[in-house]
Amino acid sequence: MAAAAGDGGGEGVNEERGAPGDGSTSGAESLDRLYPAVGAARPPRKRTTSQCKSEPPLLRTSKRTIYTAGRPPWYNEHGTQSKEAFVIGLGGGSASGKTTVARMIIEALDVPWVVLLSMDSFYKVLTKQQQEQAASNDFNFDHPDAFDFDLIISTLKKLKQGKSVTIPIYDFTTHSRKKEWKTLYGANVIIFEGIMAFADKELLELLDMKIFVDTDSDIRLVRRLHRDIGERGRDIEGVIKQYNKFVKPAFDQYIQPTMRLADIVVPRGSGNTVAIDLIVQHVHSQLEERELSVRAALASAHQCHPLPRTLSVLKSTPQVRGMHTIIRNKETSRDEFIFYSKRLMRLLIEHALSFLPFQSCTVQTPQGEDYEGRSYSGKQITGVSILRAGETMEPALRAVCKDVRIGTILIQTNSNTGEPELHYLRLPKDIREDHVILMDCTVSTGAAAMMAVRVLLDHDVPEDKIFLLSLLMAEMGVHSVAYAFPQVKIITTAVDKKVNNLFRIIPGIGNFGDRYFGTDAPPYWSDDTLDT
Repeated sequence: MAAAAGDGGGEGVNEERGAPGDGSTSGAESLDRLYPAVGAARPPRKRTTSQCKSEPPLLRTSKRTIYTAGRPPWYNEHGTQSKEAFVIGLGGGSASGKTTVARMIIEALDVPWVVLLSMDSFYKVLTKQQQEQAASNDFNFDHPDAFDFDLIISTLKKLKQGKSVTIPIYDFTTHSRKKEWKTLYGANVIIFEGIMAFADKELLELLDMKIFVDTDSDIRLVRRLHRDIGERGRDIEGVIKQYNKFVKPAFDQYIQPTMRLADIVVPRGSGNTVAIDLIVQHVHSQLEERELSVRAALASAHQCHPLPRTLSVLKSTPQVRGMHTIIRNKETSRDEFIFYSKRLMRLLIEHALSFLPFQSCTVQTPQGEDYEGRSYSGKQITGVSILRAGETMEPALRAVCKDVRIGTILIQTNSNTGEPELHYLRLPKDIREDHVILMDCTVSTGAAAMMAVRVLLDHDVPEDKIFLLSLLMAEMGVHSVAYAFPQVKIITTAVDKKVNNLFRIIPGIGNFGDRYFGTDAPPYWSDDTLDT
């Protein structure tokens, strides 16, 4: 979690709780920390609507807390977003306790996928003259004109639609934006807090619930004095000057009048636990209505249709058929399974690269003659593996694509609901400009593959630049992905016709991850279940 104190707004926290880390964030923790110990008992999952006060599922590291309850599908079987994120607007005067109330709501919700977004991140870039005024406490940070409402609105719209966004990081020492921006992605609930949270008509339309934190002015002044002197090194005269000149007049003119727009007014701020409980109950009821069941819909759809044109199956030569015979045989040793799987992966990736765009070019040979050839016409190739089985394809990709960038997505199946859940992702910066090779070793119903494609689309990767590669797919999975994302190229070495009642491919290959890594995973850590 990242926190920053704001000039006018007071609390100034901009944090993402439980959403997976993007590659654009600094210092991603080792992925080994995210793997459950083999044979370890799985902590019971809590439903999204649970109000249980037991410890939330999480992993603590020296640098951050990772919430291990995954994000359930936020889209339907068509691949499109079914329900938007629920947005709570939290307004009130400077130092009224907005962030404290927000955190209490988050804790009471007991929902891991929550984004807390502060208006303090969206101060406008100041001119040199304005920076000089700010340094002498003569710039009004409590006026609506101090905020970049266009950027706030566009950011909230994208977050509400489930898209990835970048948030400016405001340096309150220099009164300027830092070069680095923070990436936020993935939320069931968005809490947007700020002194001017209700000051723009278009912004108000994005808020599903509006809460005003009403705190006595004397208490707010004492909090501001304590914060600015103790945390920001400012003197008492400067703080009082700014309060009398800007903060109090702005509250009377711009902030207090917006109280009438609120759905709920919370007197006494964080001390009003009754109001916070009512808020939490309402949000829980909204989340219940947003619950989706994707895999059941996939299992009953698109059957008996011809295989789509976007599917390309590696030619079943005697060599390819022979390698499939070896890796499908339950008596095959682990060493042979790995060896022949790697051979198939290399053939699959070489085959997939032929679908990338190429352009004509002319080079000169060592003999001084021209050669009319072809060269890759895209900007860059990025590989993204769906953990854990998908990472076994990374060496083959690296072997044929020099300097390829690699991203990872961790998707698991919830043993209670049967739905795929997104737990973690790490994607390279500017992936939206690349051709992306999405790798998973087996695909049965296509639920996990669909989730991974949806993640890439949410990060602005064009659909026609996504290539889904898998050693083995079921017809159901092919149809599911092709129906939802008709421009995604699907490439595999074989397609089996059936999926059993446990959603495992028949005749299939078994649990690819267990056979490759030599593990005996617990039921919830099953690649036949994950790769669905």
